[in-house]
Amino acid sequence: MPTMSNQSQSQTQRTVGLLLFNEVEVLDFAGAFEVFSLAENECGEKLFNVVTIAQYPANIFARNGLQVVPDYAFGQHPNIDVLVISGGYGAEKIVIHNPEIINWVKTQTLQAELTLIVCTGAYLLAETGLLDGKTVTTHWLDIEPLNQRYPNLNVVADVRYVDSSEDNLNHDSLKIITSAGISAGIDASLYCVAKLTSKSVANKTAKRMEYDFYL
Repeated sequence: MPTMSNQSQSQTQRTVGLLLFNEVEVLDFAGAFEVFSLAENECGEKLFNVVTIAQYPANIFARNGLQVVPDYAFGQHPNIDVLVISGGYGAEKIVIHNPEIINWVKTQTLQAELTLIVCTGAYLLAETGLLDGKTVTTHWLDIEPLNQRYPNLNVVADVRYVDSSEDNLNHDSLKIITSAGISAGIDASLYCVAKLTSKSVANKTAKRMEYDFYL
């Protein structure tokens, strides 16, 4: 069920939908949750309504046993402005074989204003074909495996995140940001906040988190 803060969201807020699934990497989604939840305007009003979404309305068992209760199940959630696709063992070994989740990811990416992919969540969007022809990144351990499995991607290393929104190839109207592993998702989330609002908002959010980031 949605939380009280979700129910009282402002009409001016963008809705951020975080996809959850079993064996999802905790910091992949928790870092993004923290960033978007803390972003505020000059009046102290929250700029994003952050919700968690899973295939079914049941507890999710993230990596190392953390249990999370999703706010919504598929077919029940509000319209998503910003989609966050996390990674982890669950993305690479479990969800990638789930056609319902892959189809949901494709549909939501095509409808969202912006999609943020953290770590090996890149496998899920790559599976839809929407990353074909784009420059992306992922966890350093998966640079070569991702490139080999999806040869139509330009997978780059040694960067914290990549904004492929400007690629003038396939699906060039899509705004997609990919990040390297785990903690790099925080950097990418802050970059997304700057892209959607302002550098000032992103920098203030990072400072509040005591996170070493500045645009």
